[in-house]
Amino acid sequence: VQLQASGGGLVQAGGSLRLSCTTSGSIVSVGVMGWYRRAPGKQRELVATITTRGTATYADSVKGRFSISRDNAKNTVHLQMNSLQPEDTAGYYCNAAVLTTNGFSPLWGQGTQVTVSS
Repeated sequence: VQLQASGGGLVQAGGSLRLSCTTSGSIVSVGVMGWYRRAPGKQRELVATITTRGTATYADSVKGRFSISRDNAKNTVHLQMNSLQPEDTAGYYCNAAVLTTNGFSPLWGQGTQVTVSS
């Protein structure tokens, strides 16, 4: 079972990017999904999470600019990032609580780099 993140890139300040995270493997169901980020020299921080019912939470630093969504049928999660700023530059990692025949496990994607130039 794997998570695969994509959609990162280089964008100018004020621009937008859309990150996607797909799942693969023998999955029974997926619980909470989310995005985290880690900037160079900083600790990993939560960006946004979303429950199976669509309840979303956001870090204060991204509220009003980022939007998380998911497709339960496809077990995918997206992060629409608007009005990007240089301080959003980081590696972005998706996370999901995945239920397999072996039980629930927290999984991490490999990360996708977002670089915002000023």
